[in-house]
Amino acid sequence: MMLKRFSMLLAVSLVLCASLAAQQSPPPQPLTLWHEFTVNAGQEDEFMVLAKTLGVPVLDKLMADGVVQAWGIEVPILRMPGQATHFVWITVNDWASVGKVQDGIAAQFAKLAAEEAKARTKTTAQRIREVFDSTKTRDWLTRDLVSGYGTKMPPNPLPYARYFFAKVQPGKGAEFRKVWEKYNKPVLEKLVADGVVMAWGLSVEEVRTEGSFTHYTWVGVAEMGDWDKVRAAFIADRNRRSDEEQAAISHAFNKVTDADASRGLATRSILFHVPAPK
Repeated sequence: MMLKRFSMLLAVSLVLCASLAAQQSPPPQPLTLWHEFTVNAGQEDEFMVLAKTLGVPVLDKLMADGVVQAWGIEVPILRMPGQATHFVWITVNDWASVGKVQDGIAAQFAKLAAEEAKARTKTTAQRIREVFDSTKTRDWLTRDLVSGYGTKMPPNPLPYARYFFAKVQPGKGAEFRKVWEKYNKPVLEKLVADGVVMAWGLSVEEVRTEGSFTHYTWVGVAEMGDWDKVRAAFIADRNRRSDEEQAAISHAFNKVTDADASRGLATRSILFHVPAPK
C-alpha cells in the first residue's frame, strides 16, 4: 500500500513574489522531487553525514541560484511496517530544474569518488550500501495545484506536517478542486493570516505511479501543538453552518471521492533549508 512507503512533507518553501508581473501571471505550481530511503537501524547519524556531504553543497548552491525553492529531510511521526524512514524533498520551479538537481548530485558524487580514490578512503558508494537499503529507495515527482504561504518564517524552523490523501473518481478532478477551494481553502488562508499555519497546498503526482490516491492536502506548522488549532478551526467552520449546509458539504466531497481510500500522515523535519530573507 502506497502510504506504507510514501511519506512526505512538502514543507514551507518561500514567500510568493508580490510583483505586478507575478500578479498578472498564473499562480505558480511548483514541482517537488521526493527521494524515499529506508535507513538501517543505528545508521541514522551516518545518513545525515551523507546528506551533508552529498546533498547540502549542491542543493544550497542551486537554491542560491534560484533553481531550488527549498528542500529538507523529514521522518514519520507514526511508524508502520514497511514504511521508509527518511524522506528528502526538493521543491523546484519546473522540469528543467529537476534536471539541474539530478545533474548536480551526479557531479558531486563523481567529485567525491575522485577525492576518495586519491585518499584511498572508504568511498561514498560504500557508505551508502552500509547506511540504507537501496533496493527500497523510491522516487516521486509531485506538483502543487494551489498553495499558500505565510509572510514570516520562524527562526531556524523544523516544521511539522500533516497529509490528507484522497482518491478522486475518474473525470472528477476539476469538480473536487472546486469544492476543496470553496470549503477548505478559506479556512487554511485564515490560519495562515493568524500565524498558525506556515504553508498549505493541494497537490497531485506529476508522473502518476500510484493508484491508492489522486490528490493530497498538505499543511505545515511550526509546533506540533498547532494541530489542535487547525482542528479547532475546521470544526468551528463547519459548526457555524446550518445542518443542511453541513450535509451539502459532505455530499459534495463524497460524490467525487472514494471515502474508504482516504488516509492521513504526519511528519517532522530534521533538516529544512529555505532561502535567506532579503
